[in-house]
Amino acid sequence: MENLENTQFFKVESEPETGVKMVLSTVYEALTEKGYNPVNQIVGYIMSGDPTYITSHKGARSLIMKVERDELVEELLTEYIKNSDWQ
Repeated sequence: MENLENTQFFKVESEPETGVKMVLSTVYEALTEKGYNPVNQIVGYIMSGDPTYITSHKGARSLIMKVERDELVEELLTEYIKNSDWQ
């Protein structure tokens, strides 16, 4: 039986910072160019794992699939915290 008394530590081994940022930037730009709401589409992809939320324009779909979804969340949260009053 699992020990439910302790908190588990989750550590993500991520790609270099510029890799994930570049992927998000490229995907955001491609979605915008095609007329989609990039925030809604990226959230849909992160939540479901369904790559059809991301356009194939500019290779955005294949590019985002090279990055783990938890890495995308980590990058977005890190940037949000960095740009807020939390620190």
